[in-house]
Amino acid sequence: MGAAGVVVILVFCLVAAFADVIAQSDPNDINPDALLQAPGSDAWFGTDNLGRDMYSRVVHGSRVALLIGFVAVGIAAAGGTAIGLVSGFYGGKVDLVIQRFVDAVLAFPVLVIALAVVTAVGPSLRNLVLAIAFIMIPGFSRVVRASVLSVKQNLYIEAARALGQTTPRILLHHVLPNVAAPIIVVATGAIGSAILAEASLSFLGLGPPPPNATWGSMLAIEARFYITTAWWLAVVPSTAITLAVLGFNLFGDALRDVWDPRLRGRR
Repeated sequence: MGAAGVVVILVFCLVAAFADVIAQSDPNDINPDALLQAPGSDAWFGTDNLGRDMYSRVVHGSRVALLIGFVAVGIAAAGGTAIGLVSGFYGGKVDLVIQRFVDAVLAFPVLVIALAVVTAVGPSLRNLVLAIAFIMIPGFSRVVRASVLSVKQNLYIEAARALGQTTPRILLHHVLPNVAAPIIVVATGAIGSAILAEASLSFLGLGPPPPNATWGSMLAIEARFYITTAWWLAVVPSTAITLAVLGFNLFGDALRDVWDPRLRGRR
């Protein structure tokens, strides 16, 4: 199944990279003569209530989805890794204070926090990325902290200390490389979660402002009001979201099996 996930991810990455070639029509072009046109030879995925080509909008929307997924997860991974390294390696009061803050953040539903952040700073692509990154940082920090607690007990860490190496050097050269595997696994699955979060926030009107083509905004604006008369407005973007999230989840599960073979027998 991991190979299937890789294929799906590669397809979406190629579609996003070559969106201008694959869908040459402007996703925001309005055609009053083709309102709510069903899928066919003239419009493969149909048109929306303004006559915009759904194929072009879904293809160009993949750029926004992947951009948000990769950038938000990259920021979250960097922040969560730094927090987890410090918390797990130093322990004691430092660990206690950091973990209480993490617990406080995790006590709230992630979408509620993201809603609060976006509402406070205003809807835009940048703010949406930062909001999604913020809600993912605690998850990364927990995973890294748990790995660091195990790694720091190894003899090579004690040897590095005995040789007089500084704590930052030990963390970067000895601890971080040995906790990289779980970070990559979590990050792979988190990209799918970020894409889903973008769709959810855009559906609530807190994503990139119109007329930007995003999968969530398509569901929010077009599909919400025409779902009974134009089924393709809901099916097309929701299928894209489902396939993208599924692809990253399958790939993440495969990576986890590779790095931790003990999990294979539990399925």
